[in-house]
Amino acid sequence: MPVTLHFVDQAAWAADSQTQQDLQRIYADAPAERLSGSVDDFIRDHLAAGNFFGCACFNDRLLGAVAIHSDPEAWWLSELCVRKATRRRGVGSRLLALVGSAARQEGRQLRAPASQLPLPDQLLLSRLGYRLHDTGDYFELDPPSQGDSEP
Repeated sequence: MPVTLHFVDQAAWAADSQTQQDLQRIYADAPAERLSGSVDDFIRDHLAAGNFFGCACFNDRLLGAVAIHSDPEAWWLSELCVRKATRRRGVGSRLLALVGSAARQEGRQLRAPASQLPLPDQLLLSRLGYRLHDTGDYFELDPPSQGDSEP
């Protein structure tokens, strides 16, 4: 499924009711163990903390999202979720690839805390080229070094 990357920060969230509705639907479809509280609280708290979401967009609708916390070195990924009706169509993989490309453009690494990842998510990250850091604390995808070309 051909999707594009759309970032949702506090301003984008406040400005567009369709974005609000789509993001709420994405996380309402999340497995119960994925979020510890309500969907509205999760989204509100994530955005209020200055974080943002990377979202897969198709036909002007958001189909999947990953929560992103930015620090000076990396974007930390968590809570990857795809709408139930569009799962198993490559949306999550494509979303992570697009976020990876955007992170490279920003000179950032991508990281995902290992302790919070269910096994299927760990397998997906491994398949996409992420590696478990030597400490075992997180998975990491490094940006290519200077002079490397993208595949």
